[in-house]
Amino acid sequence: MTKIALVTGGSRGLGRSAVINLAKSGVDSIFTYHSAESEAKDVVVSAGRAGAQAIALKLDTGNTGSFDDFVAQAKDALKQLGTNKIDYLVNNAGISNHTAFSDVTPDELDKLYNVNFKGVFFLTQKLLPLINDGGSIINISSGVTRFVNPDSVAYAVFKGAVEVFTRYLAHDLGKRNINVNTVAPGAIQTDFSGGIVRDNPDVYKIVSEMTALGRPGLPEDIGKMITSLLSDGNHWINAQRIEVSGGMRL
Repeated sequence: MTKIALVTGGSRGLGRSAVINLAKSGVDSIFTYHSAESEAKDVVVSAGRAGAQAIALKLDTGNTGSFDDFVAQAKDALKQLGTNKIDYLVNNAGISNHTAFSDVTPDELDKLYNVNFKGVFFLTQKLLPLINDGGSIINISSGVTRFVNPDSVAYAVFKGAVEVFTRYLAHDLGKRNINVNTVAPGAIQTDFSGGIVRDNPDVYKIVSEMTALGRPGLPEDIGKMITSLLSDGNHWINAQRIEVSGGMRL
């Protein structure tokens, strides 16, 4: 029977790679996008070419008041896919922040909290009845919870909260045989943070020099890893933080 994944933030970057690589392994997806509708349509086409179905749904993961409507839309999408449950949830959607601690405003902190933690917490809660027993959840964190990156404190603290949430969720959902893990990417060449790793030669060089494998990551590095972690052979991995950084800042 075909497996179904729900991936937040699936129109670009890591989420896009996850949807397409899951498609290559025969997994259908429902994925969310915030504003990149044309990119979302492209992902649907690309997933189809890879051999699986994908359905794009618009969602602001920072607006918890919209989650009930989203769950209703997800149920309709599942009917289109011939089922009523998902097997995998990948909480990928997030925003960055590089404001110095002394300059972080309450509005900035609230926005980060709403998208990077509160949204993850309550969307997972809302979706739990739709997840098959024996399924899997992946929460996306960051390398900056292990090492300090300049002007990243507001971003890092909520990613740290996601990692604690992962361990507690793994404990609470064990009775349903649902495993829960954190994937923590290092610096990746996407448009995240304005594309600075991908597009700024100085930053690219700095990251390459501090990474054992000699380059910043690519979206494919993360999408393939997520697909692998969600496979049946890795279900016994549980409550772990797995950094996927090419050996950054060892």
